Amino acid sequence: MDAAEFRRRGKEMVDYVADYLENIEKRPVYPDVEPGYLHSLIPTEAPLEPESYEDVIKDVERVIMPGITHWHSPYFFAYFPAASSYPAMLADMLCGALGCIGFSWGTASEATLVSLLAARCKVIRRVQATNSSYSESDVFGKLVAYTSEQAHSSVERAALIGGVMMKQVPTDDSYAVRVDMLKKMIEKDKAAGLIPFYFCATLGTTPSCAFDHVVELGPLCNEENIWMHIDAAYAGSAFICPEFRPLLNGVEFADSFNFNPHKWLLVNFDCSAMWVKKRTDIIGAFKMEPLYLKHENQESGRSIQFTHTHWQIPLGRRFRSLKLWFVFRLYGLQGMQAHIRKHVALAKEFESLVRADKRFEICAEVIMGLVCFRLKGSNELNQNLLKQITDSREIHLVPCQLSGRFVLRFAVCARTTESSHIQQAWRHITQLTFELLQEPSH
Repeated sequence: MDAAEFRRRGKEMVDYVADYLENIEKRPVYPDVEPGYLHSLIPTEAPLEPESYEDVIKDVERVIMPGITHWHSPYFFAYFPAASSYPAMLADMLCGALGCIGFSWGTASEATLVSLLAARCKVIRRVQATNSSYSESDVFGKLVAYTSEQAHSSVERAALIGGVMMKQVPTDDSYAVRVDMLKKMIEKDKAAGLIPFYFCATLGTTPSCAFDHVVELGPLCNEENIWMHIDAAYAGSAFICPEFRPLLNGVEFADSFNFNPHKWLLVNFDCSAMWVKKRTDIIGAFKMEPLYLKHENQESGRSIQFTHTHWQIPLGRRFRSLKLWFVFRLYGLQGMQAHIRKHVALAKEFESLVRADKRFEICAEVIMGLVCFRLKGSNELNQNLLKQITDSREIHLVPCQLSGRFVLRFAVCARTTESSHIQQAWRHITQLTFELLQEPSH
């Protein structure tokens, strides 16, 4: 493909993408295929001779699209948002063309791991400085980290990769961690000879969008020399709205903070932002200096090319900040705030529909764009309802477990979701509920 054909095909692709997104709600949101469906649709070997671009594009619809879950459909209400916008797509195209290799973290999962490894390195050095007889392995075996029982599985995975013990802190009635329970666990572990060193707080948990009480947890962590990392992967974007800023109170006590603009800030995947209080803590944990990566001002963050070679696990990353820059400038603060507020209002609309139907119950406070609800009755009843919803392929939801109950999560996700989609989703849910409750077993 030469430059002339690239110009032509590029325009065609923009038209294809625009048509796809404009008509996305006409497609079933969830695929109706079995795992392995591709085996009979694609050859076992790559073609010996080049194929035509037209044939490739035809196969996008014939081969690829039948297996796609359409995350940007206005009927997609599963997980959390996967942000997208036209400015971010244009920036992604430019990002691919520039091909810059950057050097800082990738996603919230990686940010949690990076902060945990930095905290581990810092505490080992601190303990050895006061107890010279302790070897690194002596300290390593005593380390203990903490997180909420509602935290994302990636937090537990970070401890697994980091080789440290992690304990889950029980939550209160609103599924948030409070200081008394964490303090009790820390005191018990210290009495047993363990070394508490890390706590991952969550602002906006995955199951129910609960907010750990960092304003009281932070001072405890600072007092105990425990690194406090805040995972605000979903909810962090909402803090651009003044009405949600109080939920961020206590962030001043954090050692690191992360959120994902690719969830709710109109930037398509992947783009994750991490802040750390002391850059030397991160650099000290990952510093490697082969001659070919040495440069002036490498720890100050002022070098153009190799700014953050000591700030993450992989050496390179894509030019993700370009997407942020495009979105910030082409939407402006007011445009981004309007997007967040619209999703919250839609979630509140869905909550009111649920509350008006006495067959259902709300299972957690609706603070942002997530509604946790269920049919009053057994877990099996709700599992059957979710199965019917999934099998229908009209809307897409996923479950969670709260207080031992099987709960349905309704997250407002797509940029294009409107009130009409919320109303249609609720009509669909209630119709399936009616059919389910008519079955003899119920």
